[in-house]
Amino acid sequence: MSGPGSVQLEGVLKRHGETTVLHGVDLAIQPGEFFVLLGPSGSGKTTTLRILAGLETVSAGRVLMDGQDVTHREPGARDVAMVFQSYALYPHMTVAKNIGFPLKMIGTPGHEIERQVAEAAARVDISHLLARKPGQLSGGQQQRCALARAIVRKPRLFLLDEPLSNLDAKLRLETRLELHALQRGLGTTTVYVTHDQEEAMTLADRIAVFMEGRIAQVGTPREVFSKPMTMAVAGFVGTPQMNFMPGTWEGASITVDGHALPVGRSAPASRDVVLGVRPNDLVLTSNGLPARVERVEDLGDSAIVSVTSGGKRFKLKGPAQPHVKSADDVFLSFAPDMAHLFDPQSGARL
Repeated sequence: MSGPGSVQLEGVLKRHGETTVLHGVDLAIQPGEFFVLLGPSGSGKTTTLRILAGLETVSAGRVLMDGQDVTHREPGARDVAMVFQSYALYPHMTVAKNIGFPLKMIGTPGHEIERQVAEAAARVDISHLLARKPGQLSGGQQQRCALARAIVRKPRLFLLDEPLSNLDAKLRLETRLELHALQRGLGTTTVYVTHDQEEAMTLADRIAVFMEGRIAQVGTPREVFSKPMTMAVAGFVGTPQMNFMPGTWEGASITVDGHALPVGRSAPASRDVVLGVRPNDLVLTSNGLPARVERVEDLGDSAIVSVTSGGKRFKLKGPAQPHVKSADDVFLSFAPDMAHLFDPQSGARL
């Protein structure tokens, strides 16, 4: 069994014809880390995972595992295991044979395969399903079978491509907790691709946020949420998404549509900015930015209030049953240190 793997990408570039899919990606993943690649569709995260697996070649740059250059190594020579979105199980084989297949391919003796299959199946709680075929399993059970097949080899690196996206909401939540416990128990370095930020926030030790073939930010879930480095990251991470208000920053306040709103620090000089405020941090008060309530969505334990101000729509998220209704006139404010300030041209955090 290999130790947990460290992974490095150095200037990885990927082109498909005239289209550049990855623009020089640099990344360092620590041994034993649960590392999530997060981003919208087409941002380059799955391509990055396939490059790690050896299923795609690079146009430039290097891939290192435990300090060794594996850029041009075949998938089988990389000691990695991948779980696909579709699970990719063999329909004619039993669950036991599916799980044991990677061991059979490397010539492991039959009795040893049996022992390791039993161990892997027990880890994901499908010992009672070993005689069944994939067609007789639910989506969640197929998912566990695919996981068992990945862990049976004890690889130095797990690669998971949106493995929970085919499950219903309740099962996805349960499986997420189990997956996290499984990874912690095995201690194997894991790279996980998703566009679901809640999944990323709950599973990851660290996250790389992909935007248009580039890494926009790397950090812990808390860092990415509380200190997004660009407007694109700020708008992608968090539900509902961050509210953005163009304004002028002078002294310790920002003027939005003629109304001065205090912020936590003073401007070095008067300048145009985009003010960002999370829905949880925006509150209804007796003075501030005037707005009109459009809609109240009652979520049971909380509520989302949609308002318009100066022709723009904003959202607040707060306790259940807010004391407002559609068409009420209200004022918006926020704690000054909850303001995020961005450059209107580059979108970079100020």
